[in-house]
Amino acid sequence: MKRLITTAFVAIGLLITNACNAPSTPQGSTEESSTELDKTTGQAFVEDDVSNPNILQIAVKSEDHSTLVAAVQAADLENALVNAGPLMVFAPVNAAFDKLPEGTVETLLKPENKGDLANILKFHVTPGNYSVDLIKKFKKLGQANDQSVPVEVKGEDVYVGGAKIIASVKASNGIIHVVDAVMLPPSE
Repeated sequence: MKRLITTAFVAIGLLITNACNAPSTPQGSTEESSTELDKTTGQAFVEDDVSNPNILQIAVKSEDHSTLVAAVQAADLENALVNAGPLMVFAPVNAAFDKLPEGTVETLLKPENKGDLANILKFHVTPGNYSVDLIKKFKKLGQANDQSVPVEVKGEDVYVGGAKIIASVKASNGIIHVVDAVMLPPSE
């Protein structure tokens, strides 16, 4: 009973906080303005300059990941990258997206391809927080899109789904492994 009451107070508190922080919309506002409101709510849009940055905050500040950030925004996955995790994100650099066939990125960023884009992006996320040395011990990793990605070790280099891990950055909710290629999920 005590847990139920606590949960109710937390839920009420969250509703009040969201209501107080939500921007007001003028009467007669269009459907478009309510869609914009939906895109600016959630944990991903809370500004906090004091805490250690999360995965999304780090990616947004990285000039080498602007294409990835645009894709995350087009797929409406910002809030997924700020949850408590731990998450392990294999983050392709802009040059990795440039290696895709011409027009691929532009096509995936279209609203009608949001599902395909989300599937590809989720293929770059693994629940957990593993160092490169720990990843070396796996043959495959289970991804957030419910598929597996193979892990290969070639000398000192580690490849996940054919993408070489070139750097790692710790975040408050996991780790970002910077990769040199976009990993495409296998066709089912």
